[in-house]
Order: sequence, then C-alpha cells, then structure tokens
Amino acid sequence: MTGIVVIGTQFGDEGKGKITDFLSEKADIVARFQGGNNAGHTVKVAEHTVKLHHLPSGVMHNKTVMIGAGVIIDPKVLEEELKTIESIGKKPGLFIDPRCHIIMPWHNALDIAGEESNNGSIGTTKRGIGPCYADKCLRKGIRFEDLVYERRLEEAIERIFPEKKKILEKVYGKKIDFSAESVFKEYSRLGKKFAPFLKDVSFHVCAQLEKGKEILFEGAQGTFLDNDFGTYPYVTSSHPLSGGVATGIGIPINKISRVVGIVKAYTTRVGNGPFPTELQGKQADDLREKGEEFGTTTGRARRVGWLDIPMLRTAHRLNGFTELAITKLDVLSGMKELKVAVEYDIGGKIVKNFPYSTSTVEKAKPVYKTVKGFTLSGKEKKFSELPKEAKDYLKLIEESLGVPVKFVSVGPERNETIIC
Repeated sequence: MTGIVVIGTQFGDEGKGKITDFLSEKADIVARFQGGNNAGHTVKVAEHTVKLHHLPSGVMHNKTVMIGAGVIIDPKVLEEELKTIESIGKKPGLFIDPRCHIIMPWHNALDIAGEESNNGSIGTTKRGIGPCYADKCLRKGIRFEDLVYERRLEEAIERIFPEKKKILEKVYGKKIDFSAESVFKEYSRLGKKFAPFLKDVSFHVCAQLEKGKEILFEGAQGTFLDNDFGTYPYVTSSHPLSGGVATGIGIPINKISRVVGIVKAYTTRVGNGPFPTELQGKQADDLREKGEEFGTTTGRARRVGWLDIPMLRTAHRLNGFTELAITKLDVLSGMKELKVAVEYDIGGKIVKNFPYSTSTVEKAKPVYKTVKGFTLSGKEKKFSELPKEAKDYLKLIEESLGVPVKFVSVGPERNETIIC
C-alpha cells in the first residue's frame, strides 16, 4: 500500500503538474482531492503540451484518474478537457465522485460581480469557486449526482435560481444571460454525458490501497492559500494541505505514506496578499520573463521573489513532508548571486517561521543570506553533474527544513528531472 501526496509549499504554481506527471508513470491511479478549475497545470509529454484544470496529470499516460468529493467541478470545462485529451489519443479511465459539487452559471456571475464590487481586492480567478463552496457550506449546492436525475435537478434549479437572480439584479445591478430553463437543458445534458463516470471514489481508492496499489494524490494551489492556514482573506476556498486528502477523497489519514513537498526554486504569487520576498522593477521583470510566470488559468502575470525559508519551514510543519522536489532550478541559472530569506525581522524581533496573522506577515522584513549563483549547461542528468553552487543551494533548503531533496527539475520536459 502506497499513498503519495503531492503538495505545493508556497502560493501555488510551484510545478506540481510536472512532478505529478513524473511520479504518475509508476502510479496505478492518480486522484485529485480539492479545488476546482481555478488552478491549472501544464503537462508536457513527448510532442504534446496540455493545460489541465480539472483532470489529474495521469491522464497523459492513460492511467485511471479519479476526482474526489472535495473537488468542485464545472462540467463544461471538464467536457472540453476530455475532448482535448481524446483528440491526442489519450483514453484514461475516469471516476468522478457523485458527491462533487457543481459550479453553476450563477456562481461564475456572482464571483465576477463580487470581485468588481470589491475592486478586485481578493484577486479571485472569477471561475465561481468561492460562491460554489459557499453554497456547499450553506447546504444550497447542487452535486454531480443531482445532474443525473432530471426531476431532482429541475427541483434544485427551481429552488435556487430565483434567489441568485434576485441577488445579481438587485444587489449587484447585473443582468443575467441565462434562464432556469436554459440551465436545466444544458446541465441535464451534461448529467447524461457524465453519468457513466460517477463512482464512489472513497470506496474505490480504499479498496485499491488494500490491494497494495500505488495511488498518487494531486491537489491544487499551495499551502499558503489554504482557507484556514493561508494568508486570509487572500486564500482559496478549500484545503490544499496533506490533511485535505483524507476529507477530499474519503480515506483514513494513515493511508498516506509519502508527502512530497513541491518547492519552486524562487517564490511566486498570483493576485493580492502579502509577499515578504517580492521583487520589483527590472529584476522582477527579468525573472518573470525567464520563468514564464504567467497564470495557466488566467494568464495574469505572477508576482515573483526570492526563496523564502520561513515559509517552507511552516509548510513542512503543516504538511509533514517526507521529501522535497525542487522545480525551476534552471530559471536561476546564470545569476551571479542569489538571495534566500532565512528568517524575518518583525518590529525588531527575529522570527524563523511564517506568522499566522496576515497583518503580521505584511510587516515581515526578510533577513537574507546571499549565496553564489550557478550556471547550468542544460545537459545535467544526475545530481553529481550539477555545479557545486547549485548543490549548495539545494543543501541550504534541505538543512533548513530537515527534509531530503529527492527530485530536481532543470527544465520543463519530463526527462529534465533529476532523481537525487
């Protein structure tokens, strides 16, 4: 029995997709446990580059992929992803938990209206994620199982639609371009399409683990976007921590044997919120361009900064990493020197961990350690072939967290991954 979890250690966009794709080659099943289509990852296999938002990365290897109950789904987006995958000859086995909540048209409309009324203060992706999770908590949501039964779907829409229409028109002054009838027609069609894929993911995952199968659990976003432990309110609506696997899939926590922390070799963030090591000006522009730091889902330019050790220490405490994967090391190649935040100065007090309070994080001034830069040849295939300075950079991360680095990504291709 092997349950492996892939977790982002920062603000998301750490390169989880590539590492998940790399690890999925040996996995029997890849399962997604939280989030929605607000996050995306790019997977490159051979001549194909595919951007995924719902489907786990294992689809590129015709693996069985599962979407757990903790995921919220826009079935129209999922339909398009399946078309893309099938167009390049991939036919993965797909299981969708019937308990997954559905992103409805009013969720997208409410998300957009809410962001506009707040002048974009949170910086959501406007994909309806927050409103959908809110309805889930308020027990007003529509689940995938409801799409399959037309009468149940019709009753749910009749109950929910008038309230959402009133909020959009009376509170936000928005005119909607959909009706209860059009929504029912479209989503009953989607229900028929996806009915064959609906399975009890919790049951099937537990059964396969008992048989000794290797299952890779893939999340979205990163540790510091967690709804409880992130930089609230600049967070997502779900729990992208290792503990989220238990509730998002429906398995006991002791079924997890490995937790792989994905660390981008520098730090990035999309949207608003505190960012202690953020760079500005030309230095930021150069790093952003070299790293191609633009959102998979929104296309927005990501904010960039130096590596933040206090953040990683706290991520380890929250997730319990057994190993680390360092991504985009190649992006730092060619720099004469690099800075790494090893602690914070907060009002004259030295702090080694990421503060729990967002207002305190905003006051944190990084205390940097300057290290020698390195240049990669692009031909490195083994850890021993890396320059000494690159090894020292990786060693600094290892020693700061007390967790071994097991994988190093030195390029976007699957074969540009070093196993340490």
